Amino acid sequence: MTTTITEATEATPATKGSAKATKKTKTGARSAHVTPKQAKATKKATPAKKAPTAKKDAKAVKPATREGSRKAEMLVLLQRPGGATLAELMKTTGWQAHSVRGFLSGTIGKKMGLKLSSAKNEAGERVYSITK
Repeated sequence: MTTTITEATEATPATKGSAKATKKTKTGARSAHVTPKQAKATKKATPAKKAPTAKKDAKAVKPATREGSRKAEMLVLLQRPGGATLAELMKTTGWQAHSVRGFLSGTIGKKMGLKLSSAKNEAGERVYSITK
């Protein structure tokens, strides 16, 4: 097997001595790879203003409770003349002390708008009652 190597004698345009390339490559300006800026939003419409409403008196509004619920049972205990101790409220609801106090503060005091009074009796127990 014999191998022969032949040299190309043709001149390519790049190998010509003084010939320049006639075409230039066109490249655009480089920019950062970020999302395009969004157009500014037009002015948003403002919602229609509502007429002012009169505040309801907390004493005039009767809280709606289901009969036999824990909330109703607690209200009955708190409306007694002597009020109810924390232990009585815990026994009635089956809740822990922090849950009873949270219910008194959040639901009875804030949501229902009733005024609670808290005092210690002679035995040193905390007694809660609804005041008018």
